[in-house]
Amino acid sequence: MIPDPTGPGQESVWSYPRPAVAEPTQRRLKIVHRDVIIAETQKGIRTLETSHPPTYFDVVVRDETLRDVAWSDFGARIGPRRSFKEFSDR
Repeated sequence: MIPDPTGPGQESVWSYPRPAVAEPTQRRLKIVHRDVIIAETQKGIRTLETSHPPTYFDVVVRDETLRDVAWSDFGARIGPRRSFKEFSDR
C-alpha cells in the first residue's frame, strides 16, 4: 500500500512507530457533551502506532458527569485507568 502524501501540518499514520509509543502532549484536550464540558486537560498522553489514529489519555474527567463502570485495570504503558459506561442524568 502506498499512503497518500501528507499536506502542511498533517501527520501520516503510516509514519507512526510499531510497537506503539506514549508521549506527553500539551494540546488542549476537551470533551463536550450537550454543551457541558465533562473533561479537559493540557497534560494528556498521546499514543501512536503504525496505521492507527492517535489516541489521547489522562483527560481530567469531572466525576459528577459520568457513572463508573464496575472495573478498572492497569495498562502496561499507560498505568492505572478507569472506564466509564454512560453519562449521568444528574
